[in-house]
Amino acid sequence: MANDRPVTLAAVSGAHGVTGEVRLKLFGEGVDALKRYRAFNDSTLTLKKLRDDGKGGAIARFEEVANRTAAEKLRGTALTVPRSAMPELGEGEYYHADLLGLRAVSDAGEALGSVVAVENFGAGDVLEIERSVEEGGKRHRFMVPMTRIAVPEWDDEKLVIAAAFVE
Repeated sequence: MANDRPVTLAAVSGAHGVTGEVRLKLFGEGVDALKRYRAFNDSTLTLKKLRDDGKGGAIARFEEVANRTAAEKLRGTALTVPRSAMPELGEGEYYHADLLGLRAVSDAGEALGSVVAVENFGAGDVLEIERSVEEGGKRHRFMVPMTRIAVPEWDDEKLVIAAAFVE
């Protein structure tokens, strides 16, 4: 993939204890997905230890963080890895980061706009598409389920949306 933008896997939500550990809010597949990586944020943070906190998050220790004061300073920091470092995907799989910013077109070839968000409210991913055409000075957005019926095809250039799902 030509685009190698940073992908956020977690964020520091605060310090944990007095020895420099931090609490992490995880995005994605949990602790095991994070354990694949040793370095984050262009190698400015090196993972030394990681464990599940039993509440859907994690507790981490980084080599560069020696005490609670340093850990507190990391609050709000996103942990990123380059897209190229992430595992290869199987047929029909995707990373949210790969969909964001893609051009959206209808199956009839009409330019619709671009993907501005990928949400999941519990029943699968939903794409938010922002129209490229301004209607009365305001950009219109609509949502489309990320299913084969609604989105029959996509690649790293564009996403095709079935006409029945276009607003």
